[in-house]
Amino acid sequence: MRSSQWFGLAVACLTLSLPVAAIAADAIKLGVPGAHTGDLAGYGVPELNAAKLVVDKINAAGGINGKMVEIIAQDDQCKPDLATNAATKLIAENVEIVMGHTCSGATKAALPMYEDKKIVSISPSATSPELTQKGQFPHFFRTTPSDDAQARLGADFALKALKAKKIAILHDKGDYGKGYAEFVKQFIEEEGSAKVVFFEGITPGAVDYSSAVQKIGRSGADVLIFGGYYPEASKLITNIRARKMKIDFVSEDGVKTEAFLKLTGKEGEGVYASSSRDYSDLPLTKEAYEAHRKMFGSEPGQFFELAYAATQALLNAVAKAGTTEAEAVMKALRTEYVDTPLGSIRFDEKGDCEGAGFAMFKVEGGKFVDQKFGVE
Repeated sequence: MRSSQWFGLAVACLTLSLPVAAIAADAIKLGVPGAHTGDLAGYGVPELNAAKLVVDKINAAGGINGKMVEIIAQDDQCKPDLATNAATKLIAENVEIVMGHTCSGATKAALPMYEDKKIVSISPSATSPELTQKGQFPHFFRTTPSDDAQARLGADFALKALKAKKIAILHDKGDYGKGYAEFVKQFIEEEGSAKVVFFEGITPGAVDYSSAVQKIGRSGADVLIFGGYYPEASKLITNIRARKMKIDFVSEDGVKTEAFLKLTGKEGEGVYASSSRDYSDLPLTKEAYEAHRKMFGSEPGQFFELAYAATQALLNAVAKAGTTEAEAVMKALRTEYVDTPLGSIRFDEKGDCEGAGFAMFKVEGGKFVDQKFGVE
């Protein structure tokens, strides 16, 4: 996390800066559920900040079709049981559209409730492939690519860039981490040039993971691939460094966050983590970053661009459709391009964002640096 100031932002962001009188009684109510407090607030708060910036900009320009947009935020801490509570509260508040949730498990828990009310939702960070498979959640969309694409990158990087021969795979037993790990295992075994010598789950929130690290050491693995979030990853890499193990550590966007860098310090150097592509050179991305600095006095965090784009896409679809009615909004999301910090985007029939993709980053000098893997 970003020190105690980070949690202050989480609380401050729950209320719009606009005075109550500025929000009309017939405002468009945008639900923003996510991890706004707790261990994973480093993901959810940047998403909430992004939504606030987009909504403030739209309202300052007169709103959508003569209506102001009002954010209704709910904290779920990335926990499925809290996510269902958050969804219940949002529905009770007559929310018409939703930008969230943050984590795959929480998203999966809440989606049946939105589906029942035909509420369109877009997540900037829920990557579980099953969320857009089999048509079970037809009103769900996302701006982040799914875990199978991220796992393919992780497997390819371990095999081709790191030349791994023996690979250990560890996960946190959650929908996100375990799903990623299982896809990595599948892709490595299909490729056939390396052997998976260890595959196991750990329990999130443990004091340390020395037992799992010992097993990995005994396996003889030259690469460890981890599926999960930064609190567990930071403990793992700290233990690995303390044992002076010669093993590369590869993970995903649950780890690529400033909080991981702060928790690990020098011990985090050399860690690899995949995440969404670097869009920082795009004009709209620069504009959004500057707006964040001006409003919050800090740099945006993980998933900020994806959440900014998700909010833009959702509200643009409402504007184009002239209504928050689900079928009309869904049609606009699939047919109307919108310029965002991710570029010009729209969504496919499954609800996935067209053109979104992952890149591999390495901690170098206390920063995540794009390795340009696979880039010609």
